[in-house]
Amino acid sequence: MTSDLELLKDFILLPTPEAWIKEALNNIPTLLVDHAHCERKAAATAINFISKYPEKSELVACMSPLAREELLHFEKVNALMISRNIHFGPLAPSDYGQKMHRMVVKANGQERLRDQLIVGAIIEARSCERFSALIPRLADPELSKFYASLVRSEARHFQDYLHLATCYGGNIAARLEFFLQIENDLIGSVDSVFRFHSGIPVV
Repeated sequence: MTSDLELLKDFILLPTPEAWIKEALNNIPTLLVDHAHCERKAAATAINFISKYPEKSELVACMSPLAREELLHFEKVNALMISRNIHFGPLAPSDYGQKMHRMVVKANGQERLRDQLIVGAIIEARSCERFSALIPRLADPELSKFYASLVRSEARHFQDYLHLATCYGGNIAARLEFFLQIENDLIGSVDSVFRFHSGIPVV
C-alpha cells in the first residue's frame, strides 16, 4: 500500500498545502459533513455513468460495485457523525469539481467520456492523498482509523477511473496533463470556503 500511495502522490503532483491540513484539524465537523456529501455524490456519479453508457460493458462492470462501495462509505461517515452529534444536512460545495467539469468536452461522445473519467480519477486521487495526509496528524484515534480504512478503496477507485479513461479514450496523456494543471491550480489557490476538496483557506 505504501508503494501505491507513492505512485498516487507522484500522479497528483501537488501535495495538499499545510494550511488546508491545519484548517481540517480545527474544523472536523465541516470536514465530516462535506466528506459525507462527497461519498453521496461519488455514488450518484457512478450510477449516472451506468445510466448514460449502458452499452459499455467494462464501464458498467466497474461502476456498479463502485457505487455500492461509495454509498457504504456514505453510511459509515453518517454513522460516525451521529455518534458525535454532528448533523448531516445541506452544505454548499466548493467550486473545485464544478470548475474541472466545466472544462470537459461538451459534445457527447468518446472524448466527453474520456474527460469525465479523467476528472473522476483526479478527484479520487486527491481524496486518497488527503486521507493519507490527515491520518498521522489526527488526534482522534477513531477518525484516524476510519480514514486509514478508506485509503485502499479510494486508491483502487482512482486506478479504476484511470484504466477506464485509457480503455475508452486511448492516449490520454495530453488531457490528463491539462486537467491535472487545473486541479493543482485550484488546490494551490486561496479559497473562500473550507471543504474536503477546497484550496488554501482564507486566513
